[in-house]
Amino acid sequence: MAKLVTQVFAELYSQDQAEELLMRLFSLTIAAVLLTSNVAIADQTDSRLDPLFGSLLITGDLTTIRATENQIWNIWFEHANTDVERLMQMGVQRMNSQRYPEALLIFNQIIDSFPDFAEAWNRRATLHYLVGNFDESIADIEKTLELEPRHFGALSGLGLVYLQRKELSKAREAFEDLIEVHPNSPNARQNLQSVIESLRLNVI
Repeated sequence: MAKLVTQVFAELYSQDQAEELLMRLFSLTIAAVLLTSNVAIADQTDSRLDPLFGSLLITGDLTTIRATENQIWNIWFEHANTDVERLMQMGVQRMNSQRYPEALLIFNQIIDSFPDFAEAWNRRATLHYLVGNFDESIADIEKTLELEPRHFGALSGLGLVYLQRKELSKAREAFEDLIEVHPNSPNARQNLQSVIESLRLNVI
């Protein structure tokens, strides 16, 4: 069906016009889904998260760490309305396929409808990072952390953005904040040590 619609639009309009109209149609479809969705409590408030973060504070076993991280990611991604979850999955798929305008449209619509859904902000931050919009990525990360201060993915992403911008002191601060939340994260410690070494060399 989607291919048929695309072919019809392509025959009636120029390529730019067809793409614009398809994006408008896509936007209306997403909006219709969200308008019929029930308002839900954002995932980051889930009571299951507290013991999982408690486990991250004390365990040094890599297998346990990875399993616990995956459980936390799954909870963050959850939404009481399955239509919103499906749209999130669609947005991630579009982003992974480098269909960035479509992914951005999806994440924008979800954020507009559910501004307290931390993971939507985090995924849009990732998208901005991938396309080089570092200021926008930082803004979305800050909103993610406002909603979920323990979001180790957002803290890691913040450090990586500052590394790209050569702002090593801010990158160091982000990785230090990450280690406070997730002290046994191997990646966090590696990134922090790398930044510290870079800062030392710059001083020398």
